[in-house]
Amino acid sequence: MIESITKGNLVVTVEELKKLKLSRVLEQLEKIRGRGTELISLYIPPGRSISLVINDLHEEYSTASNIKDRVTRHHVLDALVTIMQKLKLYREIPPNGLAIFCGAIAKPNDPPGSEKINIFEVEPIEPISTYLYRCDDHFHLDILKDMLREKAVFGLITIDREEATFALLKGNKVEILDNITSGVPGKHRAGGQSARRFERIIEEMAHEFYKRVGDYASKYFLNIPNLKGIIIGGPGPTKKEFYDGNYLHYQLKSRILGIIDVGYADESGIYELLYRCDDLLKDVALIEEAKNMQEFLEKLAKGGDDVAYGFDDVVKHLENGSVEKVLVSSNLDLYIVEMICMSCGFKDLVKVEQIKLNEIESQGNKCKICGGTMKILSSKYIVEYLNELADKTKADVKLISLNTGEGKELFNSFGGIAAILRYIHKYN
Repeated sequence: MIESITKGNLVVTVEELKKLKLSRVLEQLEKIRGRGTELISLYIPPGRSISLVINDLHEEYSTASNIKDRVTRHHVLDALVTIMQKLKLYREIPPNGLAIFCGAIAKPNDPPGSEKINIFEVEPIEPISTYLYRCDDHFHLDILKDMLREKAVFGLITIDREEATFALLKGNKVEILDNITSGVPGKHRAGGQSARRFERIIEEMAHEFYKRVGDYASKYFLNIPNLKGIIIGGPGPTKKEFYDGNYLHYQLKSRILGIIDVGYADESGIYELLYRCDDLLKDVALIEEAKNMQEFLEKLAKGGDDVAYGFDDVVKHLENGSVEKVLVSSNLDLYIVEMICMSCGFKDLVKVEQIKLNEIESQGNKCKICGGTMKILSSKYIVEYLNELADKTKADVKLISLNTGEGKELFNSFGGIAAILRYIHKYN
């Protein structure tokens, strides 16, 4: 059972929020490149002694002292010292282990020599089983990426007598696997024995095509360990003929969830199949995302008085209690940072990207009022921040990916944040 991040009916669970935050961090780390083999990746499994890890790093420090390139040597040694200092702040390794990424990183377009040591601490969403130290020109992220892979998978087949298409649905991502054609000709219109013979040939060709579709289904679906089920779609009676004819492997046939009428058997038929089988895939994010975005766009087209978009407007409506649903792009890489001036007490709320958050934490920020040093009071991932606001009035928060046209429109045209309102509330 997954614990909810807040009370009420919010759909953003603790697990979803952790995955979302991890994916944003990984996107940032994946872009970073070192000038040499000077970026350190350290994976520490749960239960490992911190003192033993620090001893290992001392040995790596001795080895790194022999690096010939002066700049690379300097950067690696500084990164090792930074990691050891950070580890001393831990009493023990967290329950799922700890991943640390550290190195000299320059801002885009900055000249050589402007690099500064940055450190990123990541608590994995699943336990780490391997102790790993790597020094390279990039961070090693595969262990964490594996944790984000969707566990539940659905197989999709669309078929008619001319072609068949195979696809996988993983969470909210559709992967088209293959499209094959049959070569079966259309119906023969002439009469007599020639027509009957031709019809027999057509049926034999269709039979061979169905066998080939079954073989392809086995090739793509049979060895998927987390396959929840298969849905077959297509126009006319072909899909039912294929299912009834026992062309599918018995293990796959036992996982058929439904047979759905759609207009085409090509890639467009796969996407039509998704929208026509929402009762079978009610737990799959893609269907829910499309419905929520369609509701928002329809209301916007009718005048837009009962919708809002953009961070500032949506937050105003959340604080007023007029929001029914918040739609948030899962691609938003923003943190909401609350800061206070140490001199005049001025408080400010700013939106920053993950990489800039690290800069603020290490370098501080200047007060808009008096120029004094601003201290960070709190920093929250934007979904977490909106979740807390929504919880106060029992609004729903819906995550929208870029895997649909509507999701891309939310991110590109509406700033990645929109809301459907319970009632109309206008601000002057």
